[in-house]
Amino acid sequence: MRFKVTVVGAGNVGATTAQRIYERGYADVVLVDVVEDMPQGKALDLLESGPVLGTDAQIIGANDYEPTTDSDVVVITAGIARRPGMSRDDLLLTNMRIMQSVTEQVVDYSPNCIIVVVSNPLDAMVQLAQQVSDFPKERVVGMAGILDTARFRTFLAQELNVSVTNVQAYVLGGHGDTMVPLINATTVGGVPVSELIEAERLEEIVQRTRDGGAEIVALLKTGSAYYAPSAATAQMVEAILLDRKEILPCAAMLEGEYGISGLYVGVPVKLGASGVEEIIEVELTEAEGAALRASADAVQELVDVMAESGK
Repeated sequence: MRFKVTVVGAGNVGATTAQRIYERGYADVVLVDVVEDMPQGKALDLLESGPVLGTDAQIIGANDYEPTTDSDVVVITAGIARRPGMSRDDLLLTNMRIMQSVTEQVVDYSPNCIIVVVSNPLDAMVQLAQQVSDFPKERVVGMAGILDTARFRTFLAQELNVSVTNVQAYVLGGHGDTMVPLINATTVGGVPVSELIEAERLEEIVQRTRDGGAEIVALLKTGSAYYAPSAATAQMVEAILLDRKEILPCAAMLEGEYGISGLYVGVPVKLGASGVEEIIEVELTEAEGAALRASADAVQELVDVMAESGK
């Protein structure tokens, strides 16, 4: 029996995520969107690629949540996308209302699922999804750190003209301007990156990583990134469904780890069949610890704004 994965939101991120999961062949996929007939059309198009790809998995589109019943994993990408000049935080209140509605319906139809949140502003949205669902914190997790880390690894590999597989790195913290690339933990072929790239140039690469999403928004002009985000999301879904116990940077609820409590922040976690099975605490420099706490403070501000707006 195949797994069942629901992807809520059939825009670029959602549809591409559904495609990546469907093509792996081990899960049937339900693609949900409020736009009439649109998810059905995209799902049918994907289904008809099955004979070419050699997969017998099924994928359907829907405008309601009945077909999502008893999903193993639900990926939430629903929400408005960023436009040029718009920060992730500008999306907060609009996407807050969307996230609340979606999460309520997800819980009604799949009370035992694991929720993976992709919608922006990510850290605030995953916090809201956990509160609305009232799921154990292990079963609600956010996708951000994998994407940010992938961008960082990409830029480093380009700079040094090496394979991306030789670059090992973590980017922690909130998904935005306050993200924290761990320079001391970054290696290329086992060699500390600080020995390979001068400090000034390294800082430029760090800043480009922080601006990675905005750089793509500026180039696209009518949307935001979706190929890399969907790849990162599919990696998380696979780690959960196949119980891979993979160590990945994700937005997880901290309860004292890294000196932070009651807040979703990007940190390395062990991701498996139960969701977030362990928070991995890596040693931080004093500067990195301060930057992570500052990033958490920025997330807390968004959470507080949501709380105030809900009163």
